Amino acid sequence: MSKITAFEKEVYELIKIKGEIPISNIPSMMQGAIPNLKNAKLIKICKKPTTPWASKKHKFVQAI
Repeated sequence: MSKITAFEKEVYELIKIKGEIPISNIPSMMQGAIPNLKNAKLIKICKKPTTPWASKKHKFVQAI
């Protein structure tokens, strides 16, 4: 985790505390850190429906 900045570490801690969280629920200023965390292999992005009967899938992030 030494390759990430202090702000990226703050975003990672938020995701780690929440567990699995939709990207839309992360504050917009913090969403910019998601690609760097993904490239550092600290988080995983997956798509899944929010409800069982929904056909549209949303992106979720979770800490590895």
